[in-house]
Amino acid sequence: MTDMNKEAISVLNDLIETSKDGQEGFKTCAEDIKHPELKSLFMQRSADCATAASELQAAVRSMGGDPETSTSVSGDLHRRWVDVKAMFTGQDEEAVLNEAERGEDHALKAYKEAIEKINKHNLVGIRDLVERQYHGVQRNHDQVKALRNQARARS
Repeated sequence: MTDMNKEAISVLNDLIETSKDGQEGFKTCAEDIKHPELKSLFMQRSADCATAASELQAAVRSMGGDPETSTSVSGDLHRRWVDVKAMFTGQDEEAVLNEAERGEDHALKAYKEAIEKINKHNLVGIRDLVERQYHGVQRNHDQVKALRNQARARS
């Protein structure tokens, strides 16, 4: 396996963890929210993240690598913190949306760093996939932020 393949696999495996974190994070948000449209939105976003992880895993396999299959430790800790915080503060719509936005901030950062590595190492074979997924993460972030702002304005 070439060094470029190893680097590409490393970048993709990091994004698989990020996608798995998003999948679990949106699922947790769906469980914590009472509003039916938001619950549905979060379940759809969780499914979108699962699809993104599957695409990334397929790309890793096509390069001869072993794809990541789990969430990150930091994502697991964040979800546990959200659960503990919810016990004490309640699970109001704005609080759930705040946590969803924090998760999407992390995902945006991870994808931006991945694109920087792709450009630095000229990993053209994965650029289109990662950039397409980055735009989906940006859409998720912007939508969650707008919903959070709406919830904040109502409170």
